[in-house]
Amino acid sequence: MQFTKAADRSEMIRLAASAALAFAVLTASSHIALPVGPVPMTMQTLAVTLVGVWLGAKAGALVVALWVAAGFSGLPVFAMGNAGPAALMGPTAGFLYSFPVIAAVAAWLAGRGGVIRVFAAMLAANLLSLVIGTAWLALSMDPVRAISVGAAPFVYGAFLKSCLGALLVKAAGMYAEK
Repeated sequence: MQFTKAADRSEMIRLAASAALAFAVLTASSHIALPVGPVPMTMQTLAVTLVGVWLGAKAGALVVALWVAAGFSGLPVFAMGNAGPAALMGPTAGFLYSFPVIAAVAAWLAGRGGVIRVFAAMLAANLLSLVIGTAWLALSMDPVRAISVGAAPFVYGAFLKSCLGALLVKAAGMYAEK
């Protein structure tokens, strides 16, 4: 691709730098992990929803999808250093598969809304991740147990991460251009 304007070039550099920073934030959020069962508590959904709101639905989902693909290909970017084929099929795979979707959902619902709208968007995206991840988990265990270990312990955290995320978006003015 050849750029004809300096503005186009600087925009591409800004987008590339933002994508690289988002990738790093996603990876760092994975390594803030507390093993509490088959699904560890992490800061991943906070990072995923922030990336979506910050970069926008398309770019956010693309960066998150590339990050998930990097983990599935063997880079230890997931919680507890997990990566590779085991992560594709393991108990957390459903959550990982949901991440590009929830980045887009958070961005789409948040728009350029105020702190309450961003909070609601992030909470809806977090809850969607719990639904998708728990459904995946239920394929390998009793559905009631899947809910008790894959969703119930994470609802309060989803609420808190959505509060923190909305405050960070507001404070940093992280809205993607629409």
